[in-house]
Amino acid sequence: MHEAEGVEETVQAVVDFALQALNCEYAGVALHAAGGRPEVPAVTDPTVAEIYHFQMAAGDGPLVQCLRERTTVLVPDTFEEKRWPEWAEKVRGLGVRSVLDVPLWTGSGTVGVLGLYGKSIDVFGPDEEAIAYILARHAAVAVATARREENLRVAVDARKLVGQAMGILMERYNLNGDQAFQVLRRYSQDTNTKLREVAQELIDSRRLPRV
Repeated sequence: MHEAEGVEETVQAVVDFALQALNCEYAGVALHAAGGRPEVPAVTDPTVAEIYHFQMAAGDGPLVQCLRERTTVLVPDTFEEKRWPEWAEKVRGLGVRSVLDVPLWTGSGTVGVLGLYGKSIDVFGPDEEAIAYILARHAAVAVATARREENLRVAVDARKLVGQAMGILMERYNLNGDQAFQVLRRYSQDTNTKLREVAQELIDSRRLPRV
């Protein structure tokens, strides 16, 4: 997990390893997304994605509770589940009888949820819960690290683009660095466009976007 190149590769490694380490048929990861619905970047079967999206649309279910409260949620038998009757009926229809949702979290906060699914009842006992907890802790650190590295790469790329765009403006209009940056910033604000995108358009077209 820690050697994967990016976020998507990391979470795919998580779900693939979960199937090997635990006695379950399906696994998936939902990642917390600031200001929006959770992302579902990796599943081992379309069944998991369907279960996740059903809960997100309803705003309720074990995944939602796990993500919100950072607590492990165990459903030994979906036929006996009373907390989320609509969700239980949905997953039973997909052939799922046991569910274990484990939070992915670090000291900085919640990263996401690791979801594990079995076709039989009582698939996840104390030993499986312990293994899932350990896996989730490693996965959370790996995902958080991958996200930081990805954000850093994006930031470095953005800085390079802005620098190139500033160079074009400085040469064409005889501006200094501060003046060129202010021009880009003003266009970014006036067009409600990210500074990186304004810089990219200037580099590609050799002209500023129309306001």
